[in-house]
Amino acid sequence: MSALPPLREVIARHGLSASKALGQNFLLDAQLLARIARIPGDLSGAEVFEIGPGPGGLTRALLMAGARVTAVERDHRCLPALAELAAHFDGQLRVIAGDAMAIDAPALFPDAPPHIVANLPYNIGTPLLVGWLSAPWRPWWQTLTLMFQREVADRIVAPVDSEHYGRLSVLAQWRANARLAMPVHRSAFTPPPKVMSAVVHLTPLDSPTGVSLATLERLTAAAFGQRRKMLRQSLKGLAGAAEAMEALSIAPTRRAETVSVAEFVALARALDG
Repeated sequence: MSALPPLREVIARHGLSASKALGQNFLLDAQLLARIARIPGDLSGAEVFEIGPGPGGLTRALLMAGARVTAVERDHRCLPALAELAAHFDGQLRVIAGDAMAIDAPALFPDAPPHIVANLPYNIGTPLLVGWLSAPWRPWWQTLTLMFQREVADRIVAPVDSEHYGRLSVLAQWRANARLAMPVHRSAFTPPPKVMSAVVHLTPLDSPTGVSLATLERLTAAAFGQRRKMLRQSLKGLAGAAEAMEALSIAPTRRAETVSVAEFVALARALDG
């Protein structure tokens, strides 16, 4: 890292500024970036997929950790700075100009599943995560290490019967171990966003058998769409829901936030049956 120009110098030389339209907020603290790069574990020789590298702060840390990085960047202003980084780390960095929401990411890694590590743009973070969790299982990636707004991070890792527990909690936790790896203060970003952030780390689980994602999504949409109502009211539009709750000894007077991930999975399995 010492042979590289300071990131602030790179940003100034290329006339870069964070684009609000693209949901950008740059991280410049090398020590903080190195800590994020360590969260997935030893990356020596590992494939890493990064979304929205911007001027390349996190990319530097991943390359210094020994990873082979494939970075997808939509902002063409950042490509010259990333090209300089690729030249410095000969053969370690592949930069693709494109939209992460449209690209066929699994096709980029035919030989080895990557770790996905990214300071995700706020405006696409949740849709990307939902897409990765909704794909056929087991997944095409090894682990996810992702920066989100703190509120979204709290929803991903929330335990049952807590303030932030909801549909995203169930979707994430029925297919992965999800933990809050580290909080990140808004002052760490340039420019500082209005909200706090956090890094979430997810490792995939074996998906429960006998239940479809589509059924689980319909179930949680109905349950949490009217989360203040009892299940007998919020699920009354789902055929077989009352019978499934009775068979599983799930009281219809409970509310959605008290139903565990395992209970939602069991209900979805019963509905599919």
